[in-house]
Formats: sequence, structure tokens, C-alpha cells
Amino acid sequence: MGKLIRQLLDVFYPLFARFFDKQTYYYAACGGANLVSSWVFFYLFYQFLFEKRIFNIPFAANTYVVSAYTLSSMLCFVIAFSIGFLLNKFVVFTESQLMGRVQLFRYAVSAGFSWLGNYLLLKILIEGLYFYPSIANVFASAFVVLLSYFLQRKYSFK
Repeated sequence: MGKLIRQLLDVFYPLFARFFDKQTYYYAACGGANLVSSWVFFYLFYQFLFEKRIFNIPFAANTYVVSAYTLSSMLCFVIAFSIGFLLNKFVVFTESQLMGRVQLFRYAVSAGFSWLGNYLLLKILIEGLYFYPSIANVFASAFVVLLSYFLQRKYSFK
């Protein structure tokens, strides 16, 4: 499947060759597709699955109040993490000599930092600046994309 995706992306590479080396192009294409799909999932989860509500979640002896945008962000992270790791391993960073479990661990660390940064920006934009959650998600995740790229290129798939 990774080879098929690379062949499909190679058809369009001449349009971007003067801007990106091939690996960066693959990363941008795969990451862009994953990012846009996570925006769509966030919107759908926030609007329809969690219906913009606040949830009281009992855990152990406590009850935690969790917003729909927090739950949407967490669910999107799980989906984007899974798809992103597979795309990076089998499409983008195919020359990596690291073992798969090492890549997965490193990817989890870098993705965790990226999600944390995204979540903090999301909270600031929504609760501090009163952005609509779906719009805030787009701004926050677009900002975190650069951090994520450098973490994955220099650490996860070194």
C-alpha cells in the first residue's frame, strides 16, 4: 500500500520539485491529507457525536468535567496518530534503519508533544480568545505542524 501511495504521489511531484525534495514532498502530502481529515473528524465529532456538550465523567472517587472539544481532540488524536504513523513509516521515511518499535515509541513521544501543544493552543483560542472550536482547531493544528515535522524528521524516523 505504501508503494502504491508513493507511485500516486510521484505523478504530481514534478509540480512541486522546485520547492521540495521528494521526502519533504511526501511528508507534506501525507501530513496534509492526515491534517485535513482530522479537521473534518473534529468538526463531525464536536457537532454530531458529542453535540457541543459538557460531560461529567466519573473516574475513581472523582467526577471530571470534560468539554466536547476536548473529547473531539482526543478522539482525533487517536485516529490521526494511527494513520500518521503508518504513512510516515511506509511512505515518507522508508529509508530509516530504526526498528519499528523504536520508531513507534519515538513517534508517540513526538505526537504526544504535538498534541499537547495543539490542546494548549486550542484551550487558549477557545476559552481565552473565544474562537469557535472548529476554527480554533484549524489554527492550533496548523501552528503545530512545523514542530511536528522537525520532531519526526530529526527524532522519530532519524
